[in-house]
Amino acid sequence: MKALVNKIIPFSSVDGPGNRTAIFLQGCNFNCLYCHNPETINQCVNCGQCVKVCPVGALSMQDGKVCYDYTKCVFCDACFKQCPNSSSPRVRSMTPEEVMVEVRKNVPFIRGITVSGGECTRWRDFLVELLGIARAEGLSTLLDSNGSYDFSQDPELLAVTDGVMLDIKAWTSEDHKAVTGVDNTQVRANLEFLARAGKLEELRTVVVPGLFDAETAVREASAVAAPWQDKHPMRYKIICYRPMGVRESEKERLQQPTAEYLQQLADLARAQGIRDVVIT
Repeated sequence: MKALVNKIIPFSSVDGPGNRTAIFLQGCNFNCLYCHNPETINQCVNCGQCVKVCPVGALSMQDGKVCYDYTKCVFCDACFKQCPNSSSPRVRSMTPEEVMVEVRKNVPFIRGITVSGGECTRWRDFLVELLGIARAEGLSTLLDSNGSYDFSQDPELLAVTDGVMLDIKAWTSEDHKAVTGVDNTQVRANLEFLARAGKLEELRTVVVPGLFDAETAVREASAVAAPWQDKHPMRYKIICYRPMGVRESEKERLQQPTAEYLQQLADLARAQGIRDVVIT
């Protein structure tokens, strides 16, 4: 069993509590306008445009497919900027055990692993095996998800998952479609289910003024999650939109929020009863 792995960050302090190894899987069913990793959205279509701009010859065309040599790559990201398909030629097809070989290099300096994306739940069977191995070796396991997967119907996956970090892109269906292109009925269902089940690790909202009603999103999500904090301590992370990595076509119209507005949203979450709120 394999998944397409976009990248593995050995040590991350922003993908859950403590120092963690973060694993990013390729492919996402959302198309967020402010996505700062747009190269994780789609799979490579082998157009070859990236091969032309690689300065070190880490990319080549073989039998009509783009081939990636991990040992040559200097991670300059020139390939991302050239790609017309919001994809990456730098993915590796890996088994859970191959990923764990990379993870084990970081033990005992990490508390656990966090699997992100893209949208990690698109590789459900891979996750069950990977998280099961990690847990058996004493590592905590977190998923960073956009909430499009129905966690309530998958007790096997939840059994090996210590917590889910859930993105709240917007609250109303109209706003959510404007941001991501997709309805959020399942996201809201997951929010309540995970909170009740004691599996909600963190809520995350990226704040982009004028793109969606952030106040409603923060207030309503907080009201749902707050009553269940004693089951599992959770955090609400209010994230300032930053243009780094965002597609050039979107940068012109997206604005950064003020520090005052971010504080207002954090206070709103606390007013609904959320105990742990951070602004990043």
